[in-house]
Amino acid sequence: MTEPMDLSHARVGVIGGSGLYAMPGLEQLEEHSVETPFGSPSDVMRLGRLGGMEVVFLARHGRDHHLMPMEVPYTANIWAMRSLGVRWLISVSAVGSLKEHLRPRDMVVPDQFIDRTHQRPQSFFGDGCVAHVSLADPTCPILNDLLADAAEQAIPAGHHLHRGGTYLCMEGPAFSTRAESELYRSWGCAVIGMTKHTEARLAREAEIAYSSLSMVTDFDCWQRDQDAVSVELVLGNLKANAEATAPILSRVMDQLQATRPVSAAHTALADALFTRKERVPTETRRRLDLFTAPYWGSFDQA
Repeated sequence: MTEPMDLSHARVGVIGGSGLYAMPGLEQLEEHSVETPFGSPSDVMRLGRLGGMEVVFLARHGRDHHLMPMEVPYTANIWAMRSLGVRWLISVSAVGSLKEHLRPRDMVVPDQFIDRTHQRPQSFFGDGCVAHVSLADPTCPILNDLLADAAEQAIPAGHHLHRGGTYLCMEGPAFSTRAESELYRSWGCAVIGMTKHTEARLAREAEIAYSSLSMVTDFDCWQRDQDAVSVELVLGNLKANAEATAPILSRVMDQLQATRPVSAAHTALADALFTRKERVPTETRRRLDLFTAPYWGSFDQA
């Protein structure tokens, strides 16, 4: 019989996107510089407490927003989160709306992704080690529900929370053409952004439950009676949305502290490792040990 997973000391990670470069309310704050086998993360990792939970915060684009979406060191960011004991990860960032009812300053907890990027890391694996994780449900349904429940209870007046929907992940850094925007609408996509699919894919391989609070800032460019998306428009709505996240994150931390839910993501590699460990090159085995140790044993003790 498999022993119950012990998550009593697990931490929650929060990745802040455009406009969220620090986490309001984080107490006992410490900054940690983490070096990973995949390079340096976007910024220092900020550890603290929010309510009863230990939290690790990272500014996705750096605290000075100096990294473009394709320049974000996604593998280093996710590896650093897992190395610090993160098993639940919440991503907060701006999105454009592809639906009439998803209006600027609304919030969405998407549950599906379509990837249109072409310069992003797709996996931690390779170099002699193959793994095929399930990505049918790329976000964690349990964490999605906790996040959406917290948002519905704490969202300010004038904002609305929407559960579910498909996030179209584009390459960037330019915004969409009208033809692209209309194409994504025809696919049934709800929102469009530049970062989250890559994080969700890597978080699954790292056995971290992932969920996203997507803050609508604009109607992309498909709605012709509205101004086309611009930095000025995005930043104005982003500031209002960022201020609304603090009570939501505080409430979801209380819920996570009370429940510490086990997710299917926490054992995503259990049936995903195809290569026999004896055949994996030494450097690859060492680089992946953080993730594979529960199944292959610690490499340092092998």
